[in-house]
Amino acid sequence: RRREAAAAEEEVEETPQEKKLRLAKQYLEELRQLARHGRSPCCWHPGEGGVLCWGTPVPGEGRVLGSPAHILCLLQVQPPDPARIRVLRGHQLPVTCLVISPDDRFIFSASKDGSLIKCKYSPGPRLCVVPGGKKGTEERHMGHASHVLCMAISSDGKYLATGDRNKLIMIWDAATCKRLHIFTGHRDAVSGLSFRKGTHQLYSASHDRCVKVWDVAENAYVETLFGHQDVITGLDSLSRECCVTAGGRDGTVRLWKIPEESQLVFSGHQGSIDCIQLINEEHMVSGADDGSLALWGLTKKKPLALFRQAHGEQDAQGLQQPYWISAVAALRSTDLLATGSHSGSVKLWKCGEGFRKLEHLLDIPLVGFVNSLKFSAAGDFLVAGIGQEHRLGRWWRIKEAKNSICIIPLKQKTTASSPESPGSS
Repeated sequence: RRREAAAAEEEVEETPQEKKLRLAKQYLEELRQLARHGRSPCCWHPGEGGVLCWGTPVPGEGRVLGSPAHILCLLQVQPPDPARIRVLRGHQLPVTCLVISPDDRFIFSASKDGSLIKCKYSPGPRLCVVPGGKKGTEERHMGHASHVLCMAISSDGKYLATGDRNKLIMIWDAATCKRLHIFTGHRDAVSGLSFRKGTHQLYSASHDRCVKVWDVAENAYVETLFGHQDVITGLDSLSRECCVTAGGRDGTVRLWKIPEESQLVFSGHQGSIDCIQLINEEHMVSGADDGSLALWGLTKKKPLALFRQAHGEQDAQGLQQPYWISAVAALRSTDLLATGSHSGSVKLWKCGEGFRKLEHLLDIPLVGFVNSLKFSAAGDFLVAGIGQEHRLGRWWRIKEAKNSICIIPLKQKTTASSPESPGSS
């Protein structure tokens, strides 16, 4: 008992710095184990003068949810070789959304034509195509009969969810592309979907201004949350029982605490907020049609950083207008972001100064509306969903664009590497 008491006393007396160091060592050891099983740890090595990255602990993966695991790492992304960017065709109309399977092997995409396509990351034929149907044929037709606006995949890769303009949410077996169930209940277009990480709990957002919670494994509706004053245009979630939403022209971003049925309201954009994603459990990024890119901390009601006209300006009928931010993506738990517009390029950004500054890194040329962006889990490639039109409307049309998905390899290297993992890059 004396030994147990002494051990407990030692644990209590662990300083915050010692705890950070212990968690960092534990995290790096887990990444080395992944590398030994064929998964590259990419840039995950400590180094002096590195960029502060916040580890996002996940239940069941050896770390305690909410622990302050601050991991220092150096991430340098090199401009990709344009010849190595792969363009995959198949959708007849603009690609509106896409997801990457948790193991980075498969890419799912959907379109305004209602079709759903599953393909491998490695070159090869399409694995599955579910064509779109005509309006009113949902009961007889396997797939969607209207524009698909959003999709999500569960963290175990079992379920795929897709939402369309006709108020429907379809649940699919991700392995076989067999439709399992249809959720109804929204009164307008379904514009955002996200599975809570580590569960089969699904969050959905709609143009009807509400957020709904579903239990996919039980095919059950759970509850509805209200608060936005305009259509919801995007939604995201991670491990905690909460989600974040972009509220279009009501000018707010909201954090929904599901168990408490409460919400926090964030303001900072001047235009319609069209896209949002969580970076980690403490920070998120959003983009708006006024061209602004905002970096948020979940404890502050105003942006920690705001970059106006992130994609520059265009000449619209003699007036200078900013390019809309139509897609944002974050490499989870790092400082790397990507944004898309119809400006002719995807931009990569770094969250600097402890997530209080946005720094532009480089441009990747892509022609068309970038309607969706996703990083692979390992961070070695970025996928962009391209269309001739914006995913939510037909305000402009870029004829020279191809309705496609583009797989962009990302070259990464570290300036400081661990002696236990030589040759990692």
